[in-house]
Amino acid sequence: MVKSKNTPKKLEIYDTTLRDGCQAEGIQFSTPDKIEFTQILDDFGIAYIEGGWPGSNPSAIAYFKEIQKVELKNIKVAAFGSTRRAKISPAKDPNIKALLDANVPVVTIFGKSWDMHVTDALRVPLKENLKMIEESVSYLLSKKKEVVYDAEHFFDGFKKNKDYAIETIAAAIKGGAKTLALCDTNGGTLPLEIESILIEIKSEFPNSNFGIHAHNDSGVAIANTLTAINCGSSHIQGVMNGFGERCGNVNLITVIAITALKMGIKSIKPSKIKKLQYLSKIVDEFANQENDKRAPFIGASAFAHKGGIHVSAVQRNSACYEHIDPALVGNRQRILLSEQSGRSNIHQIAESAGINLKKHEGLDKLLLKRIKELEETGYEFEGALASFELIMDDLLEKRQHYFEPKGFRVIGENRDNNSIAEATVKVSVNGTEHLAVSEGNGPVNALDQALRNALRPFFPGIDKIYLQDYKVRVFSQKRATASRVRVLITSKIKGENSWSTVGVSEDIIEASWEALLDSISYAFKKYKHLILKK
Repeated sequence: MVKSKNTPKKLEIYDTTLRDGCQAEGIQFSTPDKIEFTQILDDFGIAYIEGGWPGSNPSAIAYFKEIQKVELKNIKVAAFGSTRRAKISPAKDPNIKALLDANVPVVTIFGKSWDMHVTDALRVPLKENLKMIEESVSYLLSKKKEVVYDAEHFFDGFKKNKDYAIETIAAAIKGGAKTLALCDTNGGTLPLEIESILIEIKSEFPNSNFGIHAHNDSGVAIANTLTAINCGSSHIQGVMNGFGERCGNVNLITVIAITALKMGIKSIKPSKIKKLQYLSKIVDEFANQENDKRAPFIGASAFAHKGGIHVSAVQRNSACYEHIDPALVGNRQRILLSEQSGRSNIHQIAESAGINLKKHEGLDKLLLKRIKELEETGYEFEGALASFELIMDDLLEKRQHYFEPKGFRVIGENRDNNSIAEATVKVSVNGTEHLAVSEGNGPVNALDQALRNALRPFFPGIDKIYLQDYKVRVFSQKRATASRVRVLITSKIKGENSWSTVGVSEDIIEASWEALLDSISYAFKKYKHLILKK
């Protein structure tokens, strides 16, 4: 375990996804999502959740009203706001009143630490700012609230005017603040600076609990947070999945994983560490964001192996190329197919499909040769294992063809600025041909619907298959509109695992048709019993 003598044994995780996270471009949570998210974090054992700024955001007011109806067992809800305004008492300040009206146990207020912000942004005397900090903290404590003081721009302020930055902390402590989060608001401070400043501050105020609030503008939010923890900080503010203004906040998923698995520090329920990937995916669903496959610990690529030498090694001992057991955070090892693949990749993926290649002499070589030939023309199978399985079945001469595609035609028109697509598909089933036509929302949708219409008389359960995702990638871009495209389709039947297929062509409709045919063929291979019944 990597830790110093000052490293705390337990962390207070303070989640600000619903406030700081929602300041990120394109991130928004509905009030019901906020409530459900709070309940999930409560179940995980997170210490605090910041619900928003009731003094400036109507949606935060709605959240604080609804959260009163929810019984929480572990988490404390915090309302966020600023210190009182200049020349007005806290009791008469509308922002302070809104914080109290939120009716939650914790109030987090921020104050200015950087003299430039005091004189240029607030436009108040430096001494008045100190009074604003002290009196706001003191007043909120008198109202029986737990107070967290956020020292905004603290590290920048310390570097520019150390004495004044220290005075602001002294004012908060004089007001009664016990927990003070030092904020790297602009995200420009480096780990060595964090360490030296924290050592000095802790020596100045040895009895106070200093936390860290790190932004990622320099790409070191995780490093800064871990540095602060090793300096003794136990109050950790951040955002699940690292959303946030500009380049984001520190990613609490990563912080929790590192501190639990590599530093032996408790922050959430130990049983929940194995559900970190689940938590990350839930957050992305709420925020309508695609999962970051390269995210440390929980990303789909975090334990994915492509090079043949790597695959051969992890088959013998996964520690050769994996820093932890992926199951510890709810992830799994993945073996990828590519032009770098070796026979080890082929064997492991075939095994996961229920095929023992050792019983088929030379098949692994044929498969590897075929995959590399196809990838030279633009195919990629690491995200389309269903298509790979169908290739294996072809080489083994065991593929069953439940229908034969005879051809298709797609017509696109634009009438009065409205796009209309119509597709015609002909298939043959046991020697019987059937022609079907369908309109759709674009040519690919029309093609998909026409194929289903053609198959439905023979296979009444065909509509149990639905398209979950559709991606197009253009390569050889120098050829402009004559470029080749790769289409990746992900399909699913409710209650079953999803599968992905790939198609490549200079024609996007042709590539989509290939991927659609593979998708339906794979569904027959795996779920024929479901498709034959309506």
